[in-house]
Amino acid sequence: MAKAQSFATFLIIGPTCFFLGILFCIFPYDYHVLWSAPPSSSPYPDDHYLTLLENHLKFLASSPPLISRILHIVIGTGLLGFITKLYKPSEANLLFDGASLVLYMCGVVVYIANIVKGLRVVMEGTYGAPPEGRQEGADAPVGTFSTLSGEEGDYIGREDSLKVLAASNTILALVLVGVLVLQAGQWYAQRKEEAEIAEMDRVREEKHRSEREKGDVSEKGRKKKQ
Repeated sequence: MAKAQSFATFLIIGPTCFFLGILFCIFPYDYHVLWSAPPSSSPYPDDHYLTLLENHLKFLASSPPLISRILHIVIGTGLLGFITKLYKPSEANLLFDGASLVLYMCGVVVYIANIVKGLRVVMEGTYGAPPEGRQEGADAPVGTFSTLSGEEGDYIGREDSLKVLAASNTILALVLVGVLVLQAGQWYAQRKEEAEIAEMDRVREEKHRSEREKGDVSEKGRKKKQ
């Protein structure tokens, strides 16, 4: 049972570290878009970093289908690890693995709702344009559109769309780090419990040994008296 639990933990930690590695490779592009602005003396304007991120995302989105299939297989591998560990769970498994599964599913939702959708928008270049069948109002502020009936709505421009994607990557990284922290906490708790059980067994064995020695001494004393 312990070997099965260890293998299931490997199935969880492996995909989690795999995704963190991907996000780490994207972080240099996200950093200048989301976390810092170029200094006034920099030869590169803000739009330069947006273009770098946009080109990188287009390169990722145009990857062959094999890449996305491998990515989805790795996601499924992590879910398989959670299912294996939560089959007939103990109290510790239910606490740590249950919370880890919640975080993992939050990451899957962020991936589907924000990242996949954002990559499609970047590939199509449809950000910053009113939806089809609607026209941008002449008197409306930038980022709004008006329908034929005069109603107004909002749409997200190029810069905001790329910042949302960068923020989604950061959220996803924090969620995955949370999964690793919970798995490490579970490992520490199990090691601590095993050490306490071993100490209790040692004390019990010493107590039984001392009782047997006392019994042997009293038995020898009775034989000498006889």
